[in-house]
Amino acid sequence: MSPQDRQKKEAARAALAEVPKGCWLGVGTGSTTNYFIQLLPKRWVKGAVASSEATAKALKRRGIQVVPMIPSRKLAVYVDGADEADPRLRLIKGGGGALTREKIVATASRKFVCIADGSKWVKRLGRFPVPLEVVPIARHQVAAAVRKMGGRPVWRKGFLTDNGGEVLDVHGLRIADPAKMEKRLEAIPGVVCAGIFGKRKANLLLLGTRNGVRRLRAGSKTR
Repeated sequence: MSPQDRQKKEAARAALAEVPKGCWLGVGTGSTTNYFIQLLPKRWVKGAVASSEATAKALKRRGIQVVPMIPSRKLAVYVDGADEADPRLRLIKGGGGALTREKIVATASRKFVCIADGSKWVKRLGRFPVPLEVVPIARHQVAAAVRKMGGRPVWRKGFLTDNGGEVLDVHGLRIADPAKMEKRLEAIPGVVCAGIFGKRKANLLLLGTRNGVRRLRAGSKTR
């Protein structure tokens, strides 16, 4: 196991302590989240809402009940990874293409626990390209609008999300205000979701490092 994978697994293990036994759980998508699913005891939770078909299959293999959503109340916790996280726990997500469902499930949860390895920690978001899920017919129109904002959109060719959308990965955006940029991008006709989590940021970041797992809340700093 590589040092990076070890950090991911330790962050995922630390997240188990944030999950109340017997709760309804939201589960994200990606390599770090896969470690969390592998470590999650099948009788620990009542069931889960998955942010992707791949996650749903992984949960079912663990013997965990998967439901579409819990309409009557918020999920207790949402556990997911990130492609970038800043000191205010604002995130860039969507490298795996599940950004829309991830944002939906995160918003439907009382607490968002982000798990990541140390390479995902940044002082300012934007080194990682911002994924946009777009309605296929609007791809060229959205790309033109993004270029006017200073971004360089790259079509994720041959990829469709679980919703049937396409993905544009936008490089080079200057993200001084993540929530504001998120709002601007999602206001473009044809954009289903932007991979900036500025409004629904994480409540807790469990950051795997070579010196162990750091627990970071909004405004905290690594030492």
